[in-house]
Amino acid sequence: MNYINVILPIPLQKLFTYKITEAEATFLKKGMRVAVEFGKSKVYTALVYSIHSEAPIGYEAKEIHQILDETPIVNEIQLKHWEWISDYYMCSLGEVFRAALPSAFLLESETEIELVQSFSKEEMLSDEEFLIYEALQHQSRLSIFQVIEILGKKGVFPIIKALIEKNVIFVKEQIYEQYKPKLIKYIRLSDLWNSNEKLAELLEILSRAKKQRDVVLTYFQLIASRKPIKAEKLQESSNSSAAVIKSLVDKGVFEIYFIQKDRINFEGNSSGLKELTEPQEVAYNAIKTTFKTKQTTLLKGVTSSGKTEIYVKLIKELLDTNKQVLYLLPEIALTTQLIERLQYYFGEYLSVFHSKYSMNERVEVWNNVLENKQKAQLILGARSSMFLPFSNLGLIIVDEEHEPSFKQYDPAPRYHARDAAIVLANQHKANVLLGSATPCIETFYNAQQGKYGFVELNRRYGDVLLPEIELVDIKEKHRKKRMKGHFSDRLLEMITDAIDNKEQVILFQNRRGYAPVIECETCGVSPQCPQCDVSLTFHSYRKELRCHYCGYKKAMQHNCGACGSEKLNSKGFGTEQIEIELEELFPDAKIGRMDLDTTRGKYGYQKIIGQFEAQEIDILVGTQMLSKGLDFANVSLVGIMNADTMLNFPDFRAHERSYQLMVQVSGRAGRVKKRGKVAIQTFNPFHQILQQVSTNSFEEMYKEQLDERWQYQYPPFYRLIKITLRHKDFNRVDEGAHWLGKSLISIFGEFVLGPSTPSIAKIRNYYIRTLIIKIPQKQSLTVTKNNILRVKNSFQAVKEFRPIKFNIDVDNY
Repeated sequence: MNYINVILPIPLQKLFTYKITEAEATFLKKGMRVAVEFGKSKVYTALVYSIHSEAPIGYEAKEIHQILDETPIVNEIQLKHWEWISDYYMCSLGEVFRAALPSAFLLESETEIELVQSFSKEEMLSDEEFLIYEALQHQSRLSIFQVIEILGKKGVFPIIKALIEKNVIFVKEQIYEQYKPKLIKYIRLSDLWNSNEKLAELLEILSRAKKQRDVVLTYFQLIASRKPIKAEKLQESSNSSAAVIKSLVDKGVFEIYFIQKDRINFEGNSSGLKELTEPQEVAYNAIKTTFKTKQTTLLKGVTSSGKTEIYVKLIKELLDTNKQVLYLLPEIALTTQLIERLQYYFGEYLSVFHSKYSMNERVEVWNNVLENKQKAQLILGARSSMFLPFSNLGLIIVDEEHEPSFKQYDPAPRYHARDAAIVLANQHKANVLLGSATPCIETFYNAQQGKYGFVELNRRYGDVLLPEIELVDIKEKHRKKRMKGHFSDRLLEMITDAIDNKEQVILFQNRRGYAPVIECETCGVSPQCPQCDVSLTFHSYRKELRCHYCGYKKAMQHNCGACGSEKLNSKGFGTEQIEIELEELFPDAKIGRMDLDTTRGKYGYQKIIGQFEAQEIDILVGTQMLSKGLDFANVSLVGIMNADTMLNFPDFRAHERSYQLMVQVSGRAGRVKKRGKVAIQTFNPFHQILQQVSTNSFEEMYKEQLDERWQYQYPPFYRLIKITLRHKDFNRVDEGAHWLGKSLISIFGEFVLGPSTPSIAKIRNYYIRTLIIKIPQKQSLTVTKNNILRVKNSFQAVKEFRPIKFNIDVDNY
């Protein structure tokens, strides 16, 4: 008997076994997809993991439904990498499988109903049942969604159940392949008329049908270019309609044919690389040297030092040897600008992969990488692009490696793309280049310890000086009444100078919306989200209050919900409020805003970045999206509206992150000709981090933070594993957290922090408790994880605790 073990896209700790025939056993290969039944009626897409002849113990193996691929869509190295992610980040292989594959590959089972042909007792049916019965007379089968539309209500399952009991219908599970290739419609002349004598005859026949004759004549003009002719192009060029072309097809004059085409193609030529400057050349050669002895190298280059040009030269070298290159970015906004730059050099090699692309576009990139096509030799993408089926990887570039966006928090696998990319490169025997002006403390520590190679680039491109940073004391400005709204007189003066000189300004405020809190002046109550433990943010544009955690929203109220007072006051400020204030202060300036609210569409980033580059926007207000490697030539001033909110965040990384964010935002100023200016508004200008930002002292910040980390036992000296418990019943989750805390303390002692209540203790009606386990360097990570899993199994064996959601996050940073 033949069997296969499969990975199912659900969080199962073990692989499941299914029965296959002899013929299927010879055809199937590891990495192919099969449709299998799991549970009573659900059909899933599973991935073949192994083929063997051992029957499963404890259950009867079912047969597979069908084979979905002719060749494997996942390769051996990928599976090895998935196993590492599953093992290291303590999640199931099924969760990695679900995260890795584009959703189009994970087929959906959709319930359909069909009519029992022998049924004839129509008088037994109620009005709603009869409607479905009648619809099935005209249509052979109906999906649940169609039944909902026919009856005009969502609760249709009782009616369907009643129809099944009356033997009117039966249920059928139908599998759909979601990916549909893009087919382009082309036109050609049929063979019958494809000779000079026949053409003259054709034009004679069409002499009375003027529009059809014009279409034929236009076709001959277009065919001179010797390229296939699109139906759309022919219609447009001949100024006719689709009906005219259709009538020519019906007459047998034209034939229609289709060509499958990828949805996204990049034009460009792989030539004309920029000459590297002397410091860039030195850094490039140093990277090449360190790659000989170290697999991973850190390139620490100040903002605007031209790190991208070094990447381009390394990419060119690898593409010439037919190797694949993966270029990882933290933010989709960055891909917009980089696509233009990389397309110029490597248009025919470039493919882009991130979540703003449609499902079908992502499937095409996956297939092109799988087949090792030239057009997918260079992949530019966000963290998920690491899961693509590379077979010949030569280099991974992780740009802005310090960014928290590389960490996946929910759902599982909770991996860090930088660390997982280093393991992937190791499996491919490829190199990794980590680039940043403000490296993560762990990465810089690894470079200092000699684990990674280290290359520094301290001069900006074109020898432009680093921006001049000015700390503006807004406590003093408030006292002297020199504030206009949230702007100090000094910042307004600098903005006026920049606009008068026809230069652009970027203003940074890391909060979106108008105001994070609306408070009643009479009773002090502020509107709260009913599902989360946070106050609602006021969005002026839509006049609504919105929760940024669960999406709950309601219209802005004009009086207090508690006491009825009309005296409502806003506390704090977001990007929307800055934009409104700027419109009043600078009525002639064009103002743009870049945050999550304005970049929701597929081309949202492109539109705003394009306008700013074309200098259609004078002042751009934005959140942290602005800090990540964007390159604007005409920006002379960057303003940070309030540095204190970042510094006072309750997190052991708050100071490191604040430093990185402020230095990165400052780096957007003065990138091409003259030295830029940065104004940082703060209530505490003597804070050590602000002083370090103003003098660009990364090493000083690093040493200070490292001493604190050693003292308080945090990374890079200790690893962290965070356990989060969630449940809708406050008492249950609290009781469960205390039980778990005691069990973990009995094993790990003082290295367990918690259980504690996070600053936001309830999200989407789920109460949250967290525990953190610190792991010293000498302690075995494998033994620690096994102990945690043992405690987890005991926890879930307790009946009261079983419904509590239990999440493990390894390396929680």
